[in-house]
Amino acid sequence: MRHLPKKRFGQNFLHDASVLQQIISAIAPTPDDCMVEIGPGKGAMTELLLAQLRQLHVVELDRDLVALLQKAFIHRGLIIHSADALQFQFDQLCSDQRKLRIVGNLPYNISTPLLFHLAQYAPLVKDQHFMLQKEVVERMVAAPGGRDYGRLSVMLQWRYQMTQLFIVPPQTFDPPPKVESAIVRMVPIAQPLSCEQHLLEQVVTTAFSQRRKVIRNSLGGLFTEAQLVDAGVNPQARPETIGLESYVHLARLLAAID
Repeated sequence: MRHLPKKRFGQNFLHDASVLQQIISAIAPTPDDCMVEIGPGKGAMTELLLAQLRQLHVVELDRDLVALLQKAFIHRGLIIHSADALQFQFDQLCSDQRKLRIVGNLPYNISTPLLFHLAQYAPLVKDQHFMLQKEVVERMVAAPGGRDYGRLSVMLQWRYQMTQLFIVPPQTFDPPPKVESAIVRMVPIAQPLSCEQHLLEQVVTTAFSQRRKVIRNSLGGLFTEAQLVDAGVNPQARPETIGLESYVHLARLLAAID
């Protein structure tokens, strides 16, 4: 299937058969899964998924690829949504009680906003398996105390249990990206720690916008030093050393102050 990758869509097509099979093994599709693939590209993974599924939804922005997929997989149980995944309403896909299983090779240039967009659908999702830039996956799964730990870590770990599965080298793509990729598994947490999402987002974003400062200074506009201490947070700590539970405590405190 001939298609020249388009830079504006961040297209890097995975073509290595052994890596594709490794991803499928990690996903472990079953025939009745309500599966959706984001950014199917030329259909390399789509082909393998359809071999094990009765039906597969795909979300693809590139109209040239939509036409190619329609031709390649006609009468194969493929449902194509010609749309921007950043705007797509994923809750429309399954009308029954089945939870969504979402997979995809996510374009590097939209990976972070797309992860946040998908997080709002977490209660409807069974699991997600994504190929992302290795650096992004390391930030997603990072523990407090390291340079990789930040806003992305806290906000996603509040919603998901996440595991980095394996590394994918550049030469397995066409064209090869300049960085390594990694596969991550994301399983939604049934009952996230209770707090208001927008307040957690406010606290975390404010803290990490000045991550070199101690938390007393970076969050000085939201809390007094005494309030931080009452919430169990060391005012001299830096944002990257503070765990998820403490950020949730601060979000609850902000709700009480408001």
